[in-house]
Amino acid sequence: MSTPGWRLRPATVADAPALATLHLSTRRRWLPYAPPAHSDAEVQAYFAQQLLPAGGASLVEAADGDVLAYLVVQPHDGCSSWISHLYVRADLPGQRLGGWLLAQALGSLQRPVRLYTFQSNGGARRFYERAGFAAVAFGDGSGNEEGCPDVLYELR
Repeated sequence: MSTPGWRLRPATVADAPALATLHLSTRRRWLPYAPPAHSDAEVQAYFAQQLLPAGGASLVEAADGDVLAYLVVQPHDGCSSWISHLYVRADLPGQRLGGWLLAQALGSLQRPVRLYTFQSNGGARRFYERAGFAAVAFGDGSGNEEGCPDVLYELR
């Protein structure tokens, strides 16, 4: 699937450095309240050795091959349609990449689709609510590595 200037494709282990770098820089820019639970080296290793080999990752790249965004779907808590990651490069807000990537994923995911985001992440919360997700549970942060209050969203 593609749109002018963007191409969606499955992510491979070879993409691990680019995806981990995008992940880290985006979290630093947009989630300053969420302390890193792992070093940069640990995040790089996780992407290369666990996340990408497990499958379920897609990325959006520009015509020149630059990685612009990525999304990962992994089974969790008996739900096969669990979005564990959706990140857009920090220098590209407002380009509609995230919405386009989410729409592509939702076109093939079985309902319900679930995900967590931090309660303090107002931008992400508005984004998911505009896409039809509803908040179904609020956590105190004891269930995530960062210790930040979170919210469980679901799309039926």
